Amino acid sequence: MDKIAELSPEWQSWLQDNLARGCTPQSLVEVMVSHQFEPMFANAIVFHFSALRQVPAAQASEPSAGQRAAQTGYQYEAPRLAPAGNTIQTHDLTVRVVTRINKPYVVVLENVLTAEECDEMIRLSSDKLKRSMTVDPKTGGDAVIADRTSYGAFFAINENPLIANIDRRLAELMSWPVENGEGIQILNYKVGGEYKPHFDYFPPSDEGSKVHLGQGGQRISTLVMYLNDVPAGGETIFPELGLAVAPKKGSAVYFEYCNSLDQVDPLTLHGGNPVIEGEKWIATKWLRQHRYGG
Repeated sequence: MDKIAELSPEWQSWLQDNLARGCTPQSLVEVMVSHQFEPMFANAIVFHFSALRQVPAAQASEPSAGQRAAQTGYQYEAPRLAPAGNTIQTHDLTVRVVTRINKPYVVVLENVLTAEECDEMIRLSSDKLKRSMTVDPKTGGDAVIADRTSYGAFFAINENPLIANIDRRLAELMSWPVENGEGIQILNYKVGGEYKPHFDYFPPSDEGSKVHLGQGGQRISTLVMYLNDVPAGGETIFPELGLAVAPKKGSAVYFEYCNSLDQVDPLTLHGGNPVIEGEKWIATKWLRQHRYGG
């Protein structure tokens, strides 16, 4: 896990010692946050060390995806996006399945958007871009953090004919009602722009999550759509899976992380690698458990 390199040997030893003593992961996260670690970073690191403790020493350096899935306690259910087949038919496009991972459920897709749709979304959002925010874990308000260096804009559901048609297609693709989706977010990353590993769901233990959970429930899945080709860098990474998805215009990566028991899947830790050359444009769609009221 790349993030370990950012944690001092002293903190790594502290985590290992306290996990061995039987301290709960949540208590260790709280201590790290009190020492000015970002909550998402602390959650990811503690989960990683906790997972390593639960496999035999001979396997600890390279646990399989299946082993890691079992360690989380997350109960995997039938995926909402087609669990089999190489294509998914929507009302106007045939979407191609390129790669599928089952635990966690991650699918790389092609032909999700046309080239013209990609270009038009970039054009329509270019004048609306503002510095991207994240959720403050204590208050639920918006916050700017150094871990996220993109600029973004939102389209409301059915904001115009273009967005309405895309929203319809995505609802068909992900087998979930249009009204349960947040508006499409457009993000632009220049050279050096990145989003360090994080979770898209709202951590249930964070006080600030209550605000967002009251606006349609938990996020259950994400679709990241690539609006342009990136010459170098900008991959969507899943550190716990060793997976990196390179941006390709019109393609997307989809992943699920909340089940019917309200459990959330920490194996969907993901991020955006720094853009090395050119720029990156993406459109993100988050789905909620219920009708979205944000």
